[in-house]
Amino acid sequence: MSATKKKKDDVSGAGVSSAVAGQSAEGKNEEKKPVGKKWYILKVQVGREDKIKTTLERRTAVSGLKDYFGEILVPTEKIVEIRGEKKRVVRRKLYPGYIMIFMEITDDTWILVRETGGVGDFAGAMGKPTPMLDHEVQRMLTLETENPTEIPKLNIKYEVGQNVKIKDGSFENQEGVVEAIDAASGKVTVMLNLFGRSTPVELEYWQIEQSND
Repeated sequence: MSATKKKKDDVSGAGVSSAVAGQSAEGKNEEKKPVGKKWYILKVQVGREDKIKTTLERRTAVSGLKDYFGEILVPTEKIVEIRGEKKRVVRRKLYPGYIMIFMEITDDTWILVRETGGVGDFAGAMGKPTPMLDHEVQRMLTLETENPTEIPKLNIKYEVGQNVKIKDGSFENQEGVVEAIDAASGKVTVMLNLFGRSTPVELEYWQIEQSND
């Protein structure tokens, strides 16, 4: 083989090697770029949902993986509670022991989340994180961004057919059975034994309590 041809082959080989190396480096860089975040559900310790959310936000911010993460939510809904005959609007956790996280799953992000104190696992089958369905995400996000002027959901804990005791009003201390519930207005119809016959009486839901019988 002539020196000229050998030199040409060496240059050609070097060029191919450089091209392959360049492609490999380029591919490696592309793998590091976030390609798509999705909503996932995390199983966490009950009662620590808000604290775990804050911890995850802090860890993702300093991990160098922030671009792979988005919003983290503790799903809640607004309800009206009555305490001492006073109404107050509070937020109640919809799913105690679960939080939502918007992220892209990679080896590094998976480890970061799983190694956060209080986090159990991703919701999914066979240990594989399963993204939330679109309608599930839409429902949760709607609850979180709902107009604060809208009427909150009333916290009515009773069911039709349940025995209850009246704790306020003209029929105080009498017992009856829940006949109907109007969740929109907070009215509960209770069947009472009045004058020897069963009579429906409409009450505010906070005027009754569960019977001990």
